[in-house]
Amino acid sequence: MDVALASCARLPEPDPDAAPLVAALGRAGLSAAVLPWDDPGVDWSSARMTLLRATWNYPLRPDAFLAWAESTARVSRLWNPLPVVRWNLHKGYLLELERLGIPVAPTELVRRGTGGSLSGIVAGRGWGDGGVVVKPAVSAASHRTHRVDPGKEVGEALLGELAAVGDVLVQAYLPSVEDYGERALVWIDGEITHAVRKSPRFEGGEESVSGAVEIRPAEADLARRTLEAVRAHVDERVLYARVDMAPGPAGDPVVMELELIEPSLYFEHGPRALEGLVRGIRTRLPA
Repeated sequence: MDVALASCARLPEPDPDAAPLVAALGRAGLSAAVLPWDDPGVDWSSARMTLLRATWNYPLRPDAFLAWAESTARVSRLWNPLPVVRWNLHKGYLLELERLGIPVAPTELVRRGTGGSLSGIVAGRGWGDGGVVVKPAVSAASHRTHRVDPGKEVGEALLGELAAVGDVLVQAYLPSVEDYGERALVWIDGEITHAVRKSPRFEGGEESVSGAVEIRPAEADLARRTLEAVRAHVDERVLYARVDMAPGPAGDPVVMELELIEPSLYFEHGPRALEGLVRGIRTRLPA
């Protein structure tokens, strides 16, 4: 087999990217199959390349997922590369991006077992009373992601519950996601191919995206600078990425998420992304 598309045994939601990608690879003369990362019976050495796709349940077993990625990288060409996966698994990468000069959504990292309160974080950061978003630092598909009001019992309880078992991100809620919307810019092999508008999504909600939207120059510039920073910091080039951003408190775009492991790439709204990904796969296949 040429390409194994890593998914999971039980998808939490449908993956609309899978069928178009398998079909496009077939048209390019490449054999491909969608295989679950969490099936111990899969022989990953049978694939020349393993492409991370809908491995959306990994936050439930992050250590097992990382061990799988490490073992798979030894027997199959893994993309995005293993160092990128390690770096992007924990959303503390946002603070590293900020240290590298990339504007990000106002974010506080609460380490496991350290305590603290939402009201204390908000007061210390001067975020005002617009609410905060609380989520595990290892998360996907809005798993355990909530918008809460600081000082309210339910929010404080949520932070305590999450911080008892893992690291937690607390972020200032950006009102811009409600009107202008969160913009998801898709990057394929060095090119920004398209973007969609995403509506706010929290645990239990379904993803809602628009068709392709115009990309403002400041958004394109931020996406490029973000990927350049990753390449310099991790010393690896990525094949695919999704940079999610929204206007921040000052009106300029800030990074909300940088998806380098298993992002939806919205091929339906950006055919160039599908074509570019297939070309990128061909150039990276080992002999």
